[in-house]
Amino acid sequence: MAITRVFRNGNSQAVRIPADLAFDRNDLEIERVGDELRIRPVPRRLDGLLGKLAAFSDDFMRDGRGEQDQAERDTRCS
Repeated sequence: MAITRVFRNGNSQAVRIPADLAFDRNDLEIERVGDELRIRPVPRRLDGLLGKLAAFSDDFMRDGRGEQDQAERDTRCS
């Protein structure tokens, strides 16, 4: 467990996050749970996904996936 210090930044309290624990994004959410603070990346929005889906051509999979072998399923109940 790393130990760090808090400092003042204007009217806010700030915490230095050691480099080996640094996040790869700038948008973080923080919540208090009892006497702990939990910091985690803000969940990514679907905007990027929609852009990637829009990049597919109009004829993408027009002919379907083709013939595919189906694996035998185990029909025994557990």
